[in-house]
Amino acid sequence: MSMSKFSEYGKMGGRPPHYETPEALQAKVDEYFDTGVKKKTYIVGKGENQQIVEIPIPTITGLVLYLGFCDRQSFYDYEKRDGFSYTIKKARTRIEQHYEELVQDGNSGAIFALKNFGWSDKQELEMSGNLATDNTHTLKNINDWYDKHRDDKGQ
Repeated sequence: MSMSKFSEYGKMGGRPPHYETPEALQAKVDEYFDTGVKKKTYIVGKGENQQIVEIPIPTITGLVLYLGFCDRQSFYDYEKRDGFSYTIKKARTRIEQHYEELVQDGNSGAIFALKNFGWSDKQELEMSGNLATDNTHTLKNINDWYDKHRDDKGQ
C-alpha cells in the first residue's frame, strides 16, 4: 500500500515547504541580494572617460524565482507561517527601498512599482461629524455675539 500525499507531506497536504526555518530563508534572501540580483549594464561617459557600469536591479519577481517559488502569492503565503513574517517583510522592504531611491534620482517609472507596494501619490482627507450642523451652530453663535454687541453699542 502506498503512502498518500496527506501522510507523506504532513497534516496540511500539498508540497513540502521550501524552507524549514526562517534562518534558512533569510540565508537564501541574503544570497539573492549579495550575488543573485540581475544587473543592468550601462555605458557612461565619453571618449577616454567612458566606463561600463553594472547596476543591480532587485525585483520581487526576481527574488521569488531565486528562492524557488513558482509565483509571488506562494512567497507572500510564507509570511503567514510562524516565524517567517519578519524575513518576508524585510526582503520586500529592501526591494521597496531600491525603488524609492530610483524615484529620488528622477526615475518616474519607479513610482508605478511603489504603488504596487501600497504607496499613493494623492492625499486623502477623511472628515467626520455633521459638518452642516456644526457650521450652523458656529454661525448662530457668531450671529448671537454680533447681535449682542451691536445692541450694547446702541446700533
